[in-house]
Amino acid sequence: MNIAVLSGKGGTGKTTVSTNLALAIKANYIDCDVEEPNGFLFLKPDIKQTKDVLVQYPYIYNDKCISCGECVEACQFNALAKVKDKIMVFEKLCHGCGACEIVCKPQAISYKKRETGRIEKGILGNISCSRGVLNVSEPMAVPIIKELLKDISKDNNLIDCPPGTSCNVVNALKYANGAILVTEPTEFGLHDMKMALEVVKMFNIPFGVIINKDDGQYNLVKKYCKEENIYIIGVIPYTKDIAVHYSKGDILYNNLDYKPIFDELCARSKEVLQWS
Repeated sequence: MNIAVLSGKGGTGKTTVSTNLALAIKANYIDCDVEEPNGFLFLKPDIKQTKDVLVQYPYIYNDKCISCGECVEACQFNALAKVKDKIMVFEKLCHGCGACEIVCKPQAISYKKRETGRIEKGILGNISCSRGVLNVSEPMAVPIIKELLKDISKDNNLIDCPPGTSCNVVNALKYANGAILVTEPTEFGLHDMKMALEVVKMFNIPFGVIINKDDGQYNLVKKYCKEENIYIIGVIPYTKDIAVHYSKGDILYNNLDYKPIFDELCARSKEVLQWS
């Protein structure tokens, strides 16, 4: 069972839920938030393996290039530009589709590889932990997410998705059998949760909502979920003590005061996401 945890916006507590729920479920933890992969700051696994992620980019042989511009016309991602009698390559914009190489009649284009980030894998107790790390200044996270998930285990896996609703999230959700949306009881939280819901519904998988920073009141998120018949898996209370533990990088599941909360979230997640 692959469970995706996502949120429409950053700062809702997605990683808090992901890391603690992974321990409660005893699921492998996979951090796909490759631009800010901070799950390891809390879980602190023993890293056993590191692998570079390489992507392709076009290389132009100037002695063969006739500057016809066919490759520029073929590129849909603006990775190539014709400047006077030269073809310029913006390698970080390249998606590696190969169109430029195909249309180049003088065969002046081939592909080389460059590093765009890395995959780190480690162990925490009986679960494996992995994360992707995007290099600074790199604009595209999808190649790392794909590399991170291509050999996903057949055991229970918890996928900590990137925030938002971009193609990064879509590429992580492709592997999910169920989804948990983490939100907060604010106007911004509700607005962005609605966008995330639309993305999840595209995949036709079971899903539920966890409300973080809950004050115990009947708030706008609870009202919306009731009106739309959306299952609320549970809530995490809004307390200063939790914020203090978070600021220290502590795992709440190791605290006897908060362990029952995540055990309950685990049990109710199993109900709504339909796995045994």
